[in-house]
Amino acid sequence: MFANRYTAFIDACTLAGTLKRNLLLTLAEAEFFRVRWSERVMDETEAAIARILGGKGVADAEDCAARARSSMEAAFEDAAVEEYDVFLGACVGLPDPNDAHVVAAALKTQAATIVTENLKDFPEAILAGLNMEARSADQFIADTIALDPGRAVAAIRRMRERFKRPEKTAEVLLLDMEADGLTETVDVLRAHVLSL
Repeated sequence: MFANRYTAFIDACTLAGTLKRNLLLTLAEAEFFRVRWSERVMDETEAAIARILGGKGVADAEDCAARARSSMEAAFEDAAVEEYDVFLGACVGLPDPNDAHVVAAALKTQAATIVTENLKDFPEAILAGLNMEARSADQFIADTIALDPGRAVAAIRRMRERFKRPEKTAEVLLLDMEADGLTETVDVLRAHVLSL
């Protein structure tokens, strides 16, 4: 329904976190938006997931990270943006020149939004001139749910019901979201907790 009109490019720092990744991909799967990333973003995502899992003492952290990447790529076969180097010239002035690949790939795919936790690295003054914006995962997810709360809550409920180790009640899921910094998302979902 919305996916034909709206494209979001997801940065590695957002895909690295399990809950944010699950929420974003659940909403993309429900066709609220088209999700896009690049191979470089996926390389960074895989490395970040391995670091996170390794820090938690997971013995096969690199294998788990590779499986997570493979699952994402299989579920969203058309998400990869390629051959975007020609757009790098339009990405001057970023606080961190290493982020130019994100903006270039977003430009190539005509994304309206870059979903990132590093908002300071994607200044509004630069992105507005490129006809796009940067939003945190929390802002983006909350705004997406507000587009059609019934359909979004149903999709998130299906996501929650897939959790098996451990299973999560709606209240526990909201607590996990809050702990992960998804406060705007929790505010939107709180009114729908009985349907979640």
